[in-house]
Amino acid sequence: MARELPTGTVTLVFTDVEGSTRLLQQLGADAYADTLAQHRRALREAFIRHDGVEVDTQGDSFFIAFSTAPAAIAAAAEAQQLLAAGPIRVRMGIHTGTPYVTDEGYIGPDVHRAARIAAAGHGGQILVSSSTAPLVGSESLRDLGEHRLKDLAAPERIYQLGGEAFPPLTSLQRTNLPIPATPFLGRQRELEEVTTLLASGDARLLTLTGPAGAGKTRLALQAAAEASDQYPDGAFWAPLAALRDPKLVLEVAAQALEARDGLADRIADRRLLLVLDNFEHLIDAAGELAGLLAACPNLQLLVTSRELLRLPGEQAYPVPPLEPQNATELFTARARAADPRFEPGPMVEQLCSRLDNLPLALELAATRVAVLSPEQLLARLAKRLDLLKAGRGVDPRQQTLRATIQWSYDLLDEAERLLFERLSVFRGGCTLEAAEEICEADIDTLQSLIDKSLLHRERERFWMLETIREYAAEQFEHRGEADSAADRHADYFVSLAKEVYPHEEEEDPGRGRLLYHELDNLRRARTWLVDSGDVERELRLATAALWGLWTRASLRELEHWLVSALERDSGADPWLRAEALGGLALAAANLGERDDAREYARECLSLAREREDKRQIEWALRVLSFDEPDLDERRRLLQECERLNRQVGNDVGLGWVTLLLGTALVDEGRFQAARATFEQAAAIFTRLGRRWEATNAKTEVAYALIANGEDEAARPLLEDALRTAVDLQSLPLAVEALVGVASARLKTNPGAAARLLAAAWAIGEEGGRPLDPRLHGFVSEPAERYARERLGERFEGEWEAGSGLTLEEAVALALDER
Repeated sequence: MARELPTGTVTLVFTDVEGSTRLLQQLGADAYADTLAQHRRALREAFIRHDGVEVDTQGDSFFIAFSTAPAAIAAAAEAQQLLAAGPIRVRMGIHTGTPYVTDEGYIGPDVHRAARIAAAGHGGQILVSSSTAPLVGSESLRDLGEHRLKDLAAPERIYQLGGEAFPPLTSLQRTNLPIPATPFLGRQRELEEVTTLLASGDARLLTLTGPAGAGKTRLALQAAAEASDQYPDGAFWAPLAALRDPKLVLEVAAQALEARDGLADRIADRRLLLVLDNFEHLIDAAGELAGLLAACPNLQLLVTSRELLRLPGEQAYPVPPLEPQNATELFTARARAADPRFEPGPMVEQLCSRLDNLPLALELAATRVAVLSPEQLLARLAKRLDLLKAGRGVDPRQQTLRATIQWSYDLLDEAERLLFERLSVFRGGCTLEAAEEICEADIDTLQSLIDKSLLHRERERFWMLETIREYAAEQFEHRGEADSAADRHADYFVSLAKEVYPHEEEEDPGRGRLLYHELDNLRRARTWLVDSGDVERELRLATAALWGLWTRASLRELEHWLVSALERDSGADPWLRAEALGGLALAAANLGERDDAREYARECLSLAREREDKRQIEWALRVLSFDEPDLDERRRLLQECERLNRQVGNDVGLGWVTLLLGTALVDEGRFQAARATFEQAAAIFTRLGRRWEATNAKTEVAYALIANGEDEAARPLLEDALRTAVDLQSLPLAVEALVGVASARLKTNPGAAARLLAAAWAIGEEGGRPLDPRLHGFVSEPAERYARERLGERFEGEWEAGSGLTLEEAVALALDER
């Protein structure tokens, strides 16, 4: 079929097999597969003959585009004739519009409209929209009247091609569901989950919860429309936002059903769905719903609320923010309503993320694109609570982000407000222990904030959407307690960082991972300490964070913390300054800043000798050995390190000294001896249970094998190292393993090797963990030259492709056996 999608005015055709599950059961799997294949061939033959373009196919459904409506009509009619003798019956929907073309195909309301029209029909039936009908003439069309489809749009006149009799269309009937101002976008997973819960019959009271602006109402209405077929007595909507008296809830619901003799009497044993929208401020009326459900055995309630009702049998469904792709699509669609020429750029996804992918925030932001670009919007998000405003005709609660969050805040009691505000001190969430110590949190109030959708819990962490946290922080400033809370916050995280890796010889990987989860809180604590001029605590935080986050965080960022603190230090404890300098020397060495590293190490050594601190002396000597060009002097330094480590009982230090002796052998070209030394270091680390260090040593074994021409022997070691790096969430270890795998695959697959080298380089740079300079000169640079020679003109393309890989994609490529 033709590949290029028609543009401008396009006629869209959707097809779907009726009763596919029943047919599968009747025919059996093999016969059904053959029948389905014949059906596909027949449809494609008809579409090809009339110049149709196959946009998409999923399962037993087709999406076809035509440049003209007559061609679409002719193709659909011919396809039905070809299928008439077979067991498969296909429903078809045809609609003409101006869908927007992207690299992935068509998007926009016209696509959804065509699919909805097809879904309303029956097997063998061809339905035609009111926009297509005038383009093909009325002679062959039968007017089926106005119908409201499940996209909740206004009623539309629908036509049928041909005069055959079919059952009534499966359109919306017996409902007062409102007509939304905009089409439903995204949320397909959530929509399927909610409709499944409704269809199960077990959830007679289903409550959609979520924070302000999460899109609870829109999801509930769409789910009610989708599920309407299972409610022969109708699906009805009762809006409660404007109501202030809980005693009037059932009365408003009765009005929605046009009940004159009482709601329970009106419903009785009828099978219907009642949507109660915006219930959070009327919680006192929840008990009346329990009575209503007891009196009406076939009634189902779908409730939207920022707070759970806490009734027996209630099924909660927390509505999450949008997925990133759906958020971008929603923002783009709404932005085009404000500016039809709007084209999404790379900043749109970042803008959506900063707005928590929250539908209301995205819609409000999109209205600003007529005046502000996405880049300008991003720059102004510090004032998002007032920047993002709706136009006329919008619920006052949703006029601004401030208004919609204020609605929830006003429903809190004083204890809830105080904890809500105090929790704004955290960045990236917190543990229960941190909330208790810093904010004096109690379990009941935390639970209440979760129930009210102002706080979320995921595994062991509590967190707020940034939009909500900003509002809480603003209120906390007005209360006048923000500074004291920030100081307690800094104290807590300085102490936490110090607990993780107090010395090289002590390790608790679990606490190391815990500290990485607190990276945003460490940043917040550091900012407070810098702003308040507390250099000593800043230096303690920076030093402890370097060791606690060494295997995971950006080394450039951690180095900056130390440099910044040391520049302002004028009288810190000599031991603390030596510790900071020792860590900074290691960081600088790993970043290729050799002269700075040696300068920091010498100052650390001077302070350590003054205090006769053998552990610090050994560390400074070890760092000085890294780039010592005189191999005899390097061995002398390392022998001194070995002696000191034995004196202080630092077996981990002995392991590192052994590894560094191996690198000296590599520099001499004695690869077999180096391999044996690296294996000795790996054995020391393994005996001590130091998995990260042992993997580093095994990686060095592999590099020695590669240097000795034993690529195949090196590859399994490097693949194991890569798996361990992923498991330990260690970016530097992963980057080094990727380079090694690339080098080992140069001769068998130079294209993949080039991509892996580029990926390792780009991922390391982006993560603030550039490739170790020694490794670059010894492995990466020669590998890159070899790949360039082997690939010729292909090299640049492979390098560019590799530079765009994520870590997950690069790992998958590295572990691919091909």
